[in-house]
Amino acid sequence: MVMAASPRNLSALTAHRLGGDSPRLYRRPPMHRSLRLAVAVVWCTPLAAQTPKATAPQQVLIKAGRLIDGRSDAPQSGVGILVEGDRIKAVGPLAQLQGQAKTARVVDLSSLTLLPGFIDVHTHLLLQGDPTAQSYNEQLLYQSTPYRAILAARNARVALEHGFTAIRDLETEGAMYADVDVKRAVSRGEVPGPRIFASTRAMAPTGMYPIVSDNWELELPHGVQPVDGVDNARLAVREQVAHGADWIKYYSDRRYYFGPAPDSVLHSWVNFTDDEARAIVDEAHRLGRHVAAHAIGSDGIAAALRAGVNTIEHGDGMTDSLAGVLAARGVYWVPTVTVSRYVAGPRGGPWEAMAEHQRRAFARALKQGVKIVLGTDVGGFPWTEINQAKEFEYYVQYGMSPMQAIKSGTSLAAELLGQPDIGVVAAGMYADLVAVAADPLKDITELERVRFVMKGGVVYVSP
Repeated sequence: MVMAASPRNLSALTAHRLGGDSPRLYRRPPMHRSLRLAVAVVWCTPLAAQTPKATAPQQVLIKAGRLIDGRSDAPQSGVGILVEGDRIKAVGPLAQLQGQAKTARVVDLSSLTLLPGFIDVHTHLLLQGDPTAQSYNEQLLYQSTPYRAILAARNARVALEHGFTAIRDLETEGAMYADVDVKRAVSRGEVPGPRIFASTRAMAPTGMYPIVSDNWELELPHGVQPVDGVDNARLAVREQVAHGADWIKYYSDRRYYFGPAPDSVLHSWVNFTDDEARAIVDEAHRLGRHVAAHAIGSDGIAAALRAGVNTIEHGDGMTDSLAGVLAARGVYWVPTVTVSRYVAGPRGGPWEAMAEHQRRAFARALKQGVKIVLGTDVGGFPWTEINQAKEFEYYVQYGMSPMQAIKSGTSLAAELLGQPDIGVVAAGMYADLVAVAADPLKDITELERVRFVMKGGVVYVSP
């Protein structure tokens, strides 16, 4: 679904290019009024924290018409949220908080529904479209890392204006450690964006990830860090952690296919030996990092579970037995439905069959109690064409209640990240808040039309 640009959108801090790579013509859209204020303060004030405390008012009292706090099973009405600095100081009956905070600046959202800031646990800031298409090769071959980092800064802004106040960025696709640089720029207040949890380069064995060519005379750039052997697996983890990786990601499989009838299982080639995969996971855990595994086919999922990973990404080939293992071990599943549907749409055939297999597996895994967490794989589809919040809609279509879907992209996502200070609207949490006009429990697509965004007590989008 293509999303039209909203007049409330934050202004691009980088110019928007007209046309393709040539000619290089640019335009600068008008800057949103709330961002003008935020940017002015950023340039005048040295900032060290990811949430720029200096820009936040001393106290802000938010009047919420309806509150979905990300943890409770039912919404609340007539609620006030008192924000002090970058944290929520109190949540309670509006009349009570008004008596306690008589000097606070009031933000009246009494006609809106307030929620925690959304969390997308599978993004690619440094990628600008379908990774299975020719455009992927063009990005790695013809776009410099600095240019891709500029686009990544734009993408961080887009995520924030869509209401995503935190993301887990699962590899740079050949841009080395540029995600850590973007994270640093956001952390220091140089550019607006969500809280970023970076995984840097990711890993795959030699020959099992683009760019791959039949011309052996060419030395082509790699979309991941090539890793072969147990010792190199541990070394790669150490290198990535040393350069700022918050998470480690590896590719458990490649080349997907359905078995002959009556076998309806989606199979795959497993990339690493069990010893190699276990070395990656063991070294990451030893260094205090969790591990995400790209695993689409059932064979890749099984191999990743044998290695002891923390999250399964994509999982189109999830079977009932594999879902049972995830549920028993508390392993999270991040199905990235939006990208599956985006890729399947124009291609059909086996891609559509894979997406349908995932849809059926989703419903069964949900019944088994698998922790299904919202992740979109944005970057695998263009950041500027589809709103990440479309993923909520798919989850409801696939069997979740609207409240379950909201929790998957707020409190449960924060749990996956190991971040107890985000994902819930409660006292002591970071003041990461979004608001929508109507009731998302009646129409989940409301989450694709945010009217208000606050991150760390700073307002970036306002009605």
